[in-house]
Amino acid sequence: MQRSAITRPEETPSKGFNKVFAFLREQFLSGAIQPGDFLTPERELCLQLGVSRPALREALRALSMIGVVEILHGVGTIARRPDISVLGEFFAFALAQQTEMADDVMQARVAIEYQAARLACTRATLADLERLRAALENIRATMDDEAAGAAADYAFHDALVCASHSPALLCLYRAVTPLLHRLHRERRSLMRRYADLKECVAQDHARVFEAIVARDEAGVDVIMRRHFAIGDEYRRRAATAEVMI
Repeated sequence: MQRSAITRPEETPSKGFNKVFAFLREQFLSGAIQPGDFLTPERELCLQLGVSRPALREALRALSMIGVVEILHGVGTIARRPDISVLGEFFAFALAQQTEMADDVMQARVAIEYQAARLACTRATLADLERLRAALENIRATMDDEAAGAAADYAFHDALVCASHSPALLCLYRAVTPLLHRLHRERRSLMRRYADLKECVAQDHARVFEAIVARDEAGVDVIMRRHFAIGDEYRRRAATAEVMI
């Protein structure tokens, strides 16, 4: 009997991994798999996708490293809600060697916060406003403490993004949290050199809070633009002074 000339190509590790990864990603995005659900047993999943057990396990290990699943040996694999801080660490390393990293992250932050502030004007709850008010008081109380002040600044802006009640914006914002902390520390360090910056920081944050309380979308947009523009101006002054030395 003549053998068929048709052969099945052997699975490569990367091909099997990508197939599993793509399938599970779609399952999560579609809602077919929810946090707390057990995944289909390995044997069945391998048959369903036509991949080898090593390829499947490699993909599951990769997903477990980013918190998407938890592998319970002898029990199975369970879906989890990923920890966004993992993304923060990834971005910190990914952007660390970029020469224009600070400016790039700042532009991303500005874009997120502009929209978050506008949404907060219509979506902020009393609890959100209380959190913003407390953060504002903390900013005023830490004007002469660089480390605590930087943390207070971040807390106010994080509360602002939370008040937007946009999970997507909050996810993106917190993904760059380590880098944002660094930017806030750099801005606070400028206060040692420019005393008038203290008043600008206090006033701008107060104006943002007042605009959100007043549900003033147009007003908060203007205030946010001014707030970030002032920060850029002082950073340019500091950079120019260093070049002149």
